[in-house]
Amino acid sequence: MKHTGFISAVVLAAIAVTATPTFAMGPRSGNPVTFEELDADGNGEVSKAEMEAHRTARFDKADTDGDGKLSVDEIQTAAQERAKQMASAMFERRDANQDGFLTEDELPKPQRQGKMFDRIDADGNGSISAEEFANVQDRMEKHRKKRGHGWFDKN
Repeated sequence: MKHTGFISAVVLAAIAVTATPTFAMGPRSGNPVTFEELDADGNGEVSKAEMEAHRTARFDKADTDGDGKLSVDEIQTAAQERAKQMASAMFERRDANQDGFLTEDELPKPQRQGKMFDRIDADGNGSISAEEFANVQDRMEKHRKKRGHGWFDKN
């Protein structure tokens, strides 16, 4: 039962089970949790118990005062730590000459920027109006909620 599709499904399920993107991310530079991290007993399969244990461990790590609840400060601290890890990893990947600085040519080129601009510019006049901008924001918010990224939202 070691099929690529199965492994991908398990990883996706693990991310969904872990409750928030902050807790779903593994310790490396913002990468999702790996199959090996979930397979705690190393038997080549991930059980519901292993997924729950992973979720609990991520929660416990964020619950710095050990009260069994996450405060806004604890969630912000966990998110800031993740952001620091992601920024450090991005810096290491991009600093081609390893001089400790990033120049503009070392940054990723926005490959989709032109296409995105054209999609937002609904009337095709070469500029984005406040209405077009607001429409895109509304669509993005609906998409975000549809994909489950509003877990802490009350709506």
